[in-house]
Amino acid sequence: MTGVPASAAGGSSGARRAGPRGPSGAAQGPAERTPSERTLSGGAAERGTAERGATERGAAERGATEGGVAGRGGKIAAAAVNQASVWNVANLLTMLRLLLVPAFVALMLGNGGYDPAWRSFAWAAFAVAMITDLFDGHLARTYNLVTDFGKIADPIADKAIMGAALICLSALGDLPWWVTAVILGRELGITVLRFVVIRYGVIPASRGGKLKTLTQGIAVGMYVLALTGPLATLRFWVMAAAVVLTVATGLDYVKQAIVLRRQGIAERRAALKETEA
Repeated sequence: MTGVPASAAGGSSGARRAGPRGPSGAAQGPAERTPSERTLSGGAAERGTAERGATERGAAERGATEGGVAGRGGKIAAAAVNQASVWNVANLLTMLRLLLVPAFVALMLGNGGYDPAWRSFAWAAFAVAMITDLFDGHLARTYNLVTDFGKIADPIADKAIMGAALICLSALGDLPWWVTAVILGRELGITVLRFVVIRYGVIPASRGGKLKTLTQGIAVGMYVLALTGPLATLRFWVMAAAVVLTVATGLDYVKQAIVLRRQGIAERRAALKETEA
């Protein structure tokens, strides 16, 4: 009678008990997950990564949008400041001088042009215009108020008030036409000359030019007033000095323009040779 040892039977049953026991069995280790569990875990990780990526992209897009809005807002604000800077004290004085031109002409020619009272009012308008001419440029340079409008309007206002006074005086017979032609011809010619040579540089205002402007203003102002006697004789000599300074400074500006043009051409040729070499 052949029997099975108890130890063998027990060993066999123990081996059966030690085998794998399913998902909830105690013998399954934490690293020994089923394929389905590994698939679920991988999907969750991928979803988490995708959600974080979407969140980061959204934050980046919002930052870019806000940055763009801020940048556009900064540009708009800067443009507003630049536009507002046109309305500074120096430019307002220039605008006042331009408005005084028609007022001066109306006062100068009022009541036939020979009324001492009207001529006095005209002189007051002319004096205010000349005084503002002294201050607007100084204010613009001192307080950094230089604008494109001021660069264009200031010389126009200067020539307009002086030209209006000279033409009115000649039309009324108080000043020879040749004096008006010399002064206005010089002023317009130098203005055109400045624009012609501006590609080579800027012709600076000289002391003689400033003295010329002051002498012209005093002489024309004395002619605007209805002066008689020694003052009438004095204004003749002041105007003569103004004409001499006008011609002399005009010739000096022409000389400076020629030198400036020659230097500019020489510098361009030298730069071209260096480029070719």
